[in-house]
Amino acid sequence: MRHAETVVFGGSNLNRAAELRDEPERLAQLQKAGQAIVLWRGKPFFDYESNVLVRFSSDHPILEQAASDPVFLGLEDDIALFAYDISPWQAPDADPRAMARFFDTSFNQFPGTPPPQVFTELRSIMAQLSPRDAELAATARGLFEWHRIHGFCARCGAKSSPQQAGWQRKCPSCNALHFPRTDPVVIVLATHENSVLMGRSHGWPQGMFSLLAGFMEPGETMEAAARREVFEESAIRLGAVTYLSSQPWAFPASLMIGCSAEALNTDITIDPKEIEDARWFTREEVLQATVSENPDLRPARKGSIAHFLIHNWLSDTLT
Repeated sequence: MRHAETVVFGGSNLNRAAELRDEPERLAQLQKAGQAIVLWRGKPFFDYESNVLVRFSSDHPILEQAASDPVFLGLEDDIALFAYDISPWQAPDADPRAMARFFDTSFNQFPGTPPPQVFTELRSIMAQLSPRDAELAATARGLFEWHRIHGFCARCGAKSSPQQAGWQRKCPSCNALHFPRTDPVVIVLATHENSVLMGRSHGWPQGMFSLLAGFMEPGETMEAAARREVFEESAIRLGAVTYLSSQPWAFPASLMIGCSAEALNTDITIDPKEIEDARWFTREEVLQATVSENPDLRPARKGSIAHFLIHNWLSDTLT
């Protein structure tokens, strides 16, 4: 595996067994002896003692809270893995204020489960997960979010229904088929000599900066999108753009495409509609932030591709 693929959510070579998605009878058999992971409002059920996603048997009471069929994730050592969404369940300890914040730090217990096992924000545990659990959690979260916001046919407006073990929706009115979408986003390690360009969005916590990023547009290459986004947000022009790594980012449905480029100028002019601030940070300033010794800069969250790219830039291990 290339170093670039070691980014969190980078994949674990899970056998997704796509050929089984249109075999409902076979899947029903596999489901009885299979294992399940569970999400509640986008938060996976996680064991903080062993740092793993909790796997449930097919007859566990928690699965009765699901309002829809599970999603088939794939096979692991010939054991079928499914994901259940129990978002309709009303958690007695839910805090709407915490869940509405920039980052949800609340935990939610399910009755009858041990205290170390809770529903928790995926971004808070992503760096603790094994590659396999990270892939499972990101896949399940992305699929459930897609079903949540794409319940109606984009062609005729009729309510669609899940097919293919959760990997497709079909419109009963016009027979249109809809598939999970992934939106490509470029995230750019723009450097000039000993410094890296970072910006912050409106509403981010104090001191939080990250690499500049933006959605690709139709008819645009990755390289063109990187140059356009960085220039729009900071007025910095880029030279040659090089692909480095990618990360599935299920918040809600992006593929982060990490790349690097050398800046051709250094004078920053931000677009206040796009970002709140942008600055050049030296290697020394970024390194200080990683050990909490720079009060003006909070390092990118561990597990994010921004952290991955910056860490490897600091370590001179980008390639």
